[in-house]
Amino acid sequence: MKDKLIIFDTTLRDGEQSPGASMTRDEKLRIARQLERMRVDVIEAGFAAASNGDFESVRAIAEAIKESTVCSLARASEADIRRSGEAIAPAARGRIHTFIATSPIHMEKKLRMTPDQVVEQAVKAIGWARQFTDDVEFSAEDAGRSELDFLARIFEAVIAAGARTINVPDTVGYNVPDQFAATLRSLIERVPNADKVVWSVHCHNDLGLAVANSLAAVRVGARQVECTINGLGERAGNASLEEIVMAVRTRADIFPVETGIDTTQIVPASKLVSQITGYPVQPNKAIVGANAFAHESGIHQDGVLKHRETYEIMRAEDVGWGANKLVLGKLSGRNAFRARLIELGIEIESEEHLNHAFARFKELADKKHEIFDEDLTALMRDEAVTPELEHYRLLSSRFHSETGETPLAAITLAVGGAEKHAEAEGSGPVDAAFKAIESVVSSGSELLLYSVNAITTGTDAQGEVTVRLSRSGRVMDGQGADTDIIVASAKAYLNALNKLHAGTARLNPQVGP
Repeated sequence: MKDKLIIFDTTLRDGEQSPGASMTRDEKLRIARQLERMRVDVIEAGFAAASNGDFESVRAIAEAIKESTVCSLARASEADIRRSGEAIAPAARGRIHTFIATSPIHMEKKLRMTPDQVVEQAVKAIGWARQFTDDVEFSAEDAGRSELDFLARIFEAVIAAGARTINVPDTVGYNVPDQFAATLRSLIERVPNADKVVWSVHCHNDLGLAVANSLAAVRVGARQVECTINGLGERAGNASLEEIVMAVRTRADIFPVETGIDTTQIVPASKLVSQITGYPVQPNKAIVGANAFAHESGIHQDGVLKHRETYEIMRAEDVGWGANKLVLGKLSGRNAFRARLIELGIEIESEEHLNHAFARFKELADKKHEIFDEDLTALMRDEAVTPELEHYRLLSSRFHSETGETPLAAITLAVGGAEKHAEAEGSGPVDAAFKAIESVVSSGSELLLYSVNAITTGTDAQGEVTVRLSRSGRVMDGQGADTDIIVASAKAYLNALNKLHAGTARLNPQVGP
C-alpha cells in the first residue's frame, strides 16, 4: 500500500493574495464546493482575523463543506487564533494553521524577537489553538532561509505542545530541489517524534521551482503538499495543484504516494478559479492550458493518430478536458436550467433569483446558438452581484468605430439609482467607453490591466474581459462577459469600480507561509 499524500489547497487564502484576486463570500463558496467535489483533503478557507469579511467567508465554508477539512490561517497570537477557532466551529472537520517566522532576517527585521521568544510564542500558539481543535498545523515562515538547528528546535517544541502537522515553507521561493529535499530529510531524521506528525511543504514559485521543490520533498517524506489551483498566489504564485497531482499519478513508479483527488474535476476547477479571479490560464500551462493536449507538428500528429502514448503521457479526459459538454440551448426549459446550475455547484437563492437568471439565459441563447457550462458560470457570476455591490450599472450603450474616423462611445449608467448619460471619443471603442464612464464617475482610478479571453469556441462566443484598477493603494479586478466585446469591457470596468466603491478591495493582502 502506498502512503496517502494529503492535498492542502490554499487557493482561497494564499491564492487570494494575488493582486486584484479578492473574492466575495459567494465566490469563495463556489470554489470551495468545487474543491470538495474534487476531493481535496484540506481547504484553507482564509485568514479569519484579517477582516470581518474573511471571518464570514471562512465560517460560511465551514458550515457548507462536509467532506473536506476546513482550515483557517492564524498568526501565532491569541486574538488571531481565537478568531480562527470561532470561524471553523461549524465545520465537520476543522483545522487551525498557525505560523511564525523563523529565519534570522524575519526574526530580527520583522518580528523584532529573539529566537527564544519565537519558540516560546510558537508553543503558546499551539496551546491556544488546541482549545478549539486537535487538528493544529504549525508553519515556520521562511523556513527555506532558516537555520537548520533552529528549525529542529522549534519543531520539536511545537510537536511536544500538540501540533499534528509540521509545515516547512519555502516562503520566498529561494530553494532548489536537492537543497530543499536535503533540508526536509534532515529535519525528519533529527526531530524527536517526527514520526508522530505529518510533514508538509508550501513552496512559492519565484524561481519557477515550486512544483519541483514540492515533489522533491515528497520523495524524502513529505506527506502533505500545500498548493493552489492554476498555481495562483502571491508574487509568482504557489505550487500548482494540478501539476502536483498529475505528476504523482503519472509517475507512480517514482513517487511512493497516491492522492484521493478526482482528477476529472481538475479542468472544471481551473476554469472556475480563472473566471472568478480574472486570472487567465496561459495556453501552454501544464495540464489545464488550452494547448496542453494539442499537437501542431505533423510528426506528433502522425504519432498520436497511430498510438496516443507516442506523445501523450496522460489522457486529456482524465483531467476533465471534454467534460464541459454542450448542455443547453434556446429551447431548454427552466427545470433543465435549474438542474444544470445545481450540477455546477451554483446556489439558487430563490425562485425570483432563478427567474431573473433564466430570463438572462434566454437573452444569451438568442445571441449564441450553443450554451456551454462556461457561459452559465459567467452568467451566474454577474447574477451574484448584490445590490450593495452595484452602485454603477450599465443601462445602454452605443459605439461607433469607422476607418478614418475617431471612435465614439455613448453610454447610459445608473449611478446610485440616478440615470446618467455621457459621450466620449477615444483611440478605440474600448478606450472611448472607459473615458465615457470616467466622465460620469470621476473615480480617479488607474487602469493596470485589460485582458480579453473567449469563454468558449466559435465566432459567437462570449468574450470575457478582465479589468484591473488601482486607486489609493487599493487594487481590484472586475470581470464582464458578453457576446459584444465592447459591452463586456464596459461591464468589467464597472464591476471593478463597484468593488472599489464598496470597499471590498484589499489595501494590504494578508501575509502567510
